[in-house]
This record gives sequence, structure tokens and C-alpha cells, in this order.
Amino acid sequence: MKVLIVDDNASTREVLSAILKKLGHEVVGEAEDGKSALKAFVELRPEVVLLDIIMPGISGIVVLEEMRRISPAAKIIMLTAVDQDEITRELASKGAAATIFKPFSHEDLIKAFGRLK
Repeated sequence: MKVLIVDDNASTREVLSAILKKLGHEVVGEAEDGKSALKAFVELRPEVVLLDIIMPGISGIVVLEEMRRISPAAKIIMLTAVDQDEITRELASKGAAATIFKPFSHEDLIKAFGRLK
């Protein structure tokens, strides 16, 4: 799958990219904030977006809502360090396909991508 990685931490983007490539996915782009994420989403048309919640400028939740407005069928997997049922429910209600909690494992990505099919 063609994937856009959105996270303000360069190391996190690097690790995600390496894992996704090993799993056979194509990383078509990266973004470090909400504004550049929305631009990349429109320009690159990824099949899947890995989207961090807490970023400078526009929050990942607002970006999620905007991406789903642009493309209601968008497959967006949220990344967060906050492991709470309430946040997971809120993200699902806003159209997130899955949520991965940091620190994440290789298996977490496999499970999240498995939910997309």
C-alpha cells in the first residue's frame, strides 16, 4: 500500500518508514505538521495515512476530520502516546481506521494494517 507518514518526530517517521518498507509497503511521503500533511494528502493521494495526534499547529484530530471530509473513504491510522479508551472511541467516531499507541511494535503495525482490508 502507498503510505503517507505524519509525525512531528523525525526519528519516529524514520522507524515507521523502515518497518513499513520491510512489510512491503511504499512510503510515498512524510509530513511533520498538520498543514503539510493536508497538502501531501491531496497531492500524493496515499492509500493509507499514519497520523500522529499531537503536532505543532493543527492537531492530528483536526487533520483526521479534514482528510475524511476531502476523502470519506480515506484509511487513516492514528498514532498516539495517550492510551485511553475515551480517545480511541473518539478517534473511531471521527473515522480513524485504527489507533496505534506509542511506543509501537512491528506487530502493532501489522495488526493495524490488517484491519484495513
